[in-house]
Amino acid sequence: MKIAILVEGATERAFREILHEFLKKRLGEGMPRLKFIPQGGRIPKEGKLKRTVKNLLDNDGYDAVIALTDVYTGTNDFKDATDAKNKMNNWVGNNPNFYPHTALHDFEAWLLPYWKTIQEKAKHNRSAPSGSPETVNHNKPPSYHIIDIFRSGKRGRDYDKIIDGKAILEKNDLMIAIQTCPELKAFVNRIISLCDPDQVIP
Repeated sequence: MKIAILVEGATERAFREILHEFLKKRLGEGMPRLKFIPQGGRIPKEGKLKRTVKNLLDNDGYDAVIALTDVYTGTNDFKDATDAKNKMNNWVGNNPNFYPHTALHDFEAWLLPYWKTIQEKAKHNRSAPSGSPETVNHNKPPSYHIIDIFRSGKRGRDYDKIIDGKAILEKNDLMIAIQTCPELKAFVNRIISLCDPDQVIP
């Protein structure tokens, strides 16, 4: 099984190794060949997305293509996760091997369950944003909360998406975020279901 995962850029690349290790433990010999394909900042829209998906499936030999977009893109393209997935499906057309998924509202929502680690990395005791991680929204998306605590912390430096994002995940169990964040769970379960439906996370 070869699966292409279209991602926006730096943050998702920090996630790749952590996800691979998690899936390998669960799927064993059924582990697919995953290729994260950064899209230069955001997932393409409309005809460009359709052409990208078609090329990966028809010419590059992938069995499935997953697109993983932030709902918060800095624009008003998407109202919510459902709207984002519907639009990507409509852009690509009726293709049974294309699967749209979202980070709600951005990748950093999946780091918020590890706020204690974030505090340690930033050297600041600022409280976590209230509510479940994926309800932290457009008004101040999750990444902004992490940027703020790093800037306020004793280290006196900015949050680095690749270095800090990966370091936060490495210190923790990914299952905690999966069980806390429904969109992350749906994304991980999509990969698992394509390889071994019996291993889907309940």
